[in-house]
Amino acid sequence: MRTTIRINDDLLKRAKKRAAEDGRTLTSLIEDGLVLILSNAKTNRRKRIELPVSKATAGVLPGIDLDRSSDLEDVMNAP
Repeated sequence: MRTTIRINDDLLKRAKKRAAEDGRTLTSLIEDGLVLILSNAKTNRRKRIELPVSKATAGVLPGIDLDRSSDLEDVMNAP
């Protein structure tokens, strides 16, 4: 299949040089690069991290209503 892509000029020069050194076409170099990147994409994903769950049993301080921000400000600003 034919397609058009935009490649940085310096990168294209380097790719053409590498393809010539290896005795291959630019197309085959690009295809191999894509295969390499796409095959590694599955293995390079980060593992899922399990975050700890708090087992704290305490609640809010007596007299604090979480629906009233002024109560929270008073406690946070207390000496």
